Amino acid sequence: MVFKRRDKRSVGKLLLDSVYPRGGWGRAAYYISHRLRRLPDTPRKIGRGIFAGVFAVFTPFYGLHFLIAALLAKAMRGNILASLLSTLVGNPLTYVPIGVASLKLGHFLLGTRFDENVDETLVAKFTGAASDLKNNFLALFTDAVPHWARLSTFYHEVFLPYMVGGILLGLVAALISYYVSVPLLSAYQNRRRGRLKKKLSELRASAAAKVEDRG
Repeated sequence: MVFKRRDKRSVGKLLLDSVYPRGGWGRAAYYISHRLRRLPDTPRKIGRGIFAGVFAVFTPFYGLHFLIAALLAKAMRGNILASLLSTLVGNPLTYVPIGVASLKLGHFLLGTRFDENVDETLVAKFTGAASDLKNNFLALFTDAVPHWARLSTFYHEVFLPYMVGGILLGLVAALISYYVSVPLLSAYQNRRRGRLKKKLSELRASAAAKVEDRG
């Protein structure tokens, strides 16, 4: 195959690259910003796509951020590719602080208590909810009794506070991203357009000079 890698990466290497990409996160961020600047669309449409992607990262629907970003960008008439690229704001370095901040804000707004032992309790609550889902699904085909206690705990102590806090923080982060990106994109596109016009003028002048020399 033309695009097949010569050095096939192991599972461990794939996992390592997902946590710390080759070249570092700085290079990855530069690549993303470069791709966003070069998108063939207006700054406002790209900005709306960035808004959608950043907002999606703050929702608790892990695994669906691409889909949420694309649907939101389409609804906002934003650039869908920009929304997908912007979801890369969510990565192993940012998901933990985003999650903790969203949970704390959500619990505060709902008037409930946030457990400071979040690393331990979150794992237990996710595991418990997943176990209930599996057992309840199997109960559809057996005589087993479904249990909802751990799912209820997960919903009230994790999902709902995360959703409430994440929506508010996501709106703030997305608005900041939009209002910062639009003028930067406009300036970049104007400079690029100016360079292209200058180069075109030079090519025309060179062509005209060659015609005069032949005459």
